[in-house]
Amino acid sequence: MPDVRLASPQGKWILLTTVLGSSMALLDSTVVNVALPRIGRDLDADLAALQWTVNAYMLTLAGLILLGGSLGDRYGRRKVFVVGVVWFAAASLLCGLAPNAGVLVAARALQGVGGALLTPGSLALIQASFHPDDRGRAVGLWSGFGGVGAAVGPFVGGWLVDGPGWRWVFLLNVPLALVCAPIAVRHVPESAGGTSRSSGAESGGGRSDHGRFDVLGAVLGALALALVTYALIEARSGSLLVAVTAIAGVAAGVAFVAVEKRRPDPMMPLGIFASRQFTAVNLVTLCVYGAFGGFFFLGAVQLQVVVGYSALQAGTALLPTTVLMLLFSARSGALADRIGPRIPLTVGPLLCAAGMLLMLRVGPDASYLADILPALLVLGTGMVTLVAPLTATVLGSVDVSRAGLASGINNAAARAAGLIAVAALPLVTGMGEEAYRSPTAFDNAFGRAMTVCAGVLVVGSVVAFATVRSLPAGCRRPECRTYGAVLSPPLEGERTRGRLS
Repeated sequence: MPDVRLASPQGKWILLTTVLGSSMALLDSTVVNVALPRIGRDLDADLAALQWTVNAYMLTLAGLILLGGSLGDRYGRRKVFVVGVVWFAAASLLCGLAPNAGVLVAARALQGVGGALLTPGSLALIQASFHPDDRGRAVGLWSGFGGVGAAVGPFVGGWLVDGPGWRWVFLLNVPLALVCAPIAVRHVPESAGGTSRSSGAESGGGRSDHGRFDVLGAVLGALALALVTYALIEARSGSLLVAVTAIAGVAAGVAFVAVEKRRPDPMMPLGIFASRQFTAVNLVTLCVYGAFGGFFFLGAVQLQVVVGYSALQAGTALLPTTVLMLLFSARSGALADRIGPRIPLTVGPLLCAAGMLLMLRVGPDASYLADILPALLVLGTGMVTLVAPLTATVLGSVDVSRAGLASGINNAAARAAGLIAVAALPLVTGMGEEAYRSPTAFDNAFGRAMTVCAGVLVVGSVVAFATVRSLPAGCRRPECRTYGAVLSPPLEGERTRGRLS
């Protein structure tokens, strides 16, 4: 049985290294958006290159995060976590040194691979190391400190972009890794599937008792996302290649479903979708996090290109949403425990939709206090209202033994939704390749994008109202009660008591 106590020196080291590791990935998910206009100018990149700068990372992370955790369960969670940290830092160094947009995009894809290894691994290490009596508090501290990292990310990113330059947004990960990896090697105990099961096994799936991994499923899933993303981003050209790519992406998606249905050890067991509520809440997730992904991608650019903010001002301006999440997500979860998830999951998306419609007032002469802040406060209130109940509903919709797996699927779905939104919104709104260089053109397209995002959120609200029901008594409840990330729901593992095989 895990026996490290939180108050012990070793417990504090474990908490520090897991917070540092997860913060690296959380920072990159939010900071890069603030740096996009400057990256575009310095590398002479068009809008498609900026979309790929965001999506290359999201693509490999979303496609491999289900598999990444199970690698730790098989080969050792500390080992895979350290590999992920080092991999992430090396890819970050390559991003910071990238001479052109092509190299930057390739390095971002490599970053996502590292993120898929370290993101589930950080929580898995906590659950595999701490004594059961301290595990809940350790998870709470981990998620809280990680949320603080996510909150300061846009501020730090803006300061770096305006100061030493956008490359330091990526280079900052190198010293963090130089601190994180040695601490993990020295102070974190190794664990694998035979001694403890946590988010590595449960969120990952894809490994049978005989040690076979669903590599084919992971490849097909990532390939489907990549091909569809390429087709959406390059659709403006209207070429035959785009049409062929779109068809191939759909075919890869169909093949993924067929493989997962037939394999004895699938990465994503399709039987879990037999729960109608689990399926419904994932549809809500796609709507909600698709809209969030589109908003935070375009919002940071809107504030700089149209309103005229510096990168630091834009990053600071977006802080209220994350601060509200940190302050009130736990209380929102407690309220949902009392009244059930249906009302929060119906009202939350509507509030977010209202916040995005209020962003239509954010133009060249926008006032922060009169125009921008009210929109962000309404949006943040909606996010607070829905995120904790969404996670609780995901966990409560399946058998307790599959709660970690359900959380992993939901987390991957949210990231995939953001990926598709970043690829599709510029196309849907008629945003040209050079739109981010023109305040007028970008402002017009941004207004259409916010309307589309609001509509998607309304759809999510309707789905929640029509399908979400009260959770059964005794179902699994979230351990991550405080959360600050805005682009994905919290990743939950299996809550353990004692030794599990």
